[in-house]
Amino acid sequence: MIDVALLSVIRRWHFREGMPIREITRRTGLSRNTVRKYLASGVVEPRYPHRKSPSKLDDYELTLTSWLFRESRRHRKQRRSIKQLHSDLVQLGYTGSYDRVAAFARLWRQEQQDAKRTATRNTFVPLAFAPGEAFQFDWSEDYAVINGVNTKLQVAHFKLSHSRVFFLRAYLLQSHEMLFDAHYHAFQAFGGVPERGIYDNMKTAVDKVGRGKQRTVNKRFLAMASHYLFEAEFCNPAAGWEKGQVEKNVRDARHRIWQDAPAFKTLEELNAWLKRRCSELWQELPHPQDKRRTLSDYWQAEQEHLMAIPAAFDGFVEFNKRVTSTCLITYDHNRYSVPASFANRPVSLRVYADRLVIVAEANVVAVHERVFTRDHSASGKTVYDWRHYLSVVQRKPGALRNGAPFHELPESFRRLQAKLLRRPGGDREMVDVLALVLLHDERLVEQAVTEALKVEQPSKQHVLNCLGRLGDPPRPRPLAPPPALKLVTEPVADTRRYDRLRRSKP
Repeated sequence: MIDVALLSVIRRWHFREGMPIREITRRTGLSRNTVRKYLASGVVEPRYPHRKSPSKLDDYELTLTSWLFRESRRHRKQRRSIKQLHSDLVQLGYTGSYDRVAAFARLWRQEQQDAKRTATRNTFVPLAFAPGEAFQFDWSEDYAVINGVNTKLQVAHFKLSHSRVFFLRAYLLQSHEMLFDAHYHAFQAFGGVPERGIYDNMKTAVDKVGRGKQRTVNKRFLAMASHYLFEAEFCNPAAGWEKGQVEKNVRDARHRIWQDAPAFKTLEELNAWLKRRCSELWQELPHPQDKRRTLSDYWQAEQEHLMAIPAAFDGFVEFNKRVTSTCLITYDHNRYSVPASFANRPVSLRVYADRLVIVAEANVVAVHERVFTRDHSASGKTVYDWRHYLSVVQRKPGALRNGAPFHELPESFRRLQAKLLRRPGGDREMVDVLALVLLHDERLVEQAVTEALKVEQPSKQHVLNCLGRLGDPPRPRPLAPPPALKLVTEPVADTRRYDRLRRSKP
């Protein structure tokens, strides 16, 4: 085989200068057939032809290929090994070696992987969405300084697929009640509800992933989708490109939002800042398909195609709990008080994103602000409501002095308690004062206690007296009669008339 440089010279002599083949063969020493072959083929980079050496496996390639394809469709633990396939070929008359069969199997598998990678992983179909058609959702983990502590957050990302506007809301956990709360706030920010929601196969929505698009969807998630009237659609496993817009938004948010985020006192303050920051970015960022218009311009046009937002979904997760003898239930390593009348009885606990609601006998009996404990090695926190223990201290007034729930009394109550407990029977008297909140407005009781503390030795009677005066209706204003009803002779007040009446005899 001649090299590229010599072939280039031959082609220039013949095609540019018109040199005959006889002269080329004289100058180069090549045969006429060789020169004629290269000129006729049009090859500019000569190389040896691919040669396939004959093999004993040639007659069995189609059979082995069909077997390899069959085994690839089976479960990993049920597949036949290459040694077993070689043994089957030997029974069909194959006389070659095992190594040749193994090499052919490796090459076939590599070709299948390359074809699959080319068809699915490295090539994508551009997606287009109509206004109001869909939104995409995803979770991410990010960090922010809250109350002086660098806190790990679970951030919910929403993105409208047409206008590309996005919304972020941060939580401490990635659970059902957080997911429900995030949807309501996102729809409020977008000004409506799209027709579809695109999700990955997250555990808070999908209980089981089946073949193809078959999913066993969580019932509470289905109830939320039914409430907001949108269709939930789930991506194929490991197919993040199907919701690539929100996947990209997760990456972009780290340098657009989180790297410049200030410190916050509370999680609520962080979420309010996130909402403002997202709105600002809508005004600043151009739409990726139309650089002349911003995301906000597209969003304002898309709002006409969004469904009106219904009332917020009652997004709670319910658990059955049994109240202890100390009137407490436990949830997520923390303890919460329950009215004493439900001690040692089962109740229903409804967990929301920001609060816990305790239900018994179809009535709400207690509501607590939710407490989060990140360090599960600690004993957790106990959240008391001193009102829940009033029926207990009415029977056991001595428990008022060191009762843990009563360490959280209002300031005026604590001052009154300090004075009453100095004298005999003061604990019983203080219990009676506290029990007034069961019958009267607590703010009026606090005002009455504050008024009673103005005397040197306040008592329960002082509090009752002040509370009675606060409950009296306001005195009417003096009447201003018209001139026609005014007396000509005003009566004179003379109390001595009563003395004269007493001295009179019948």
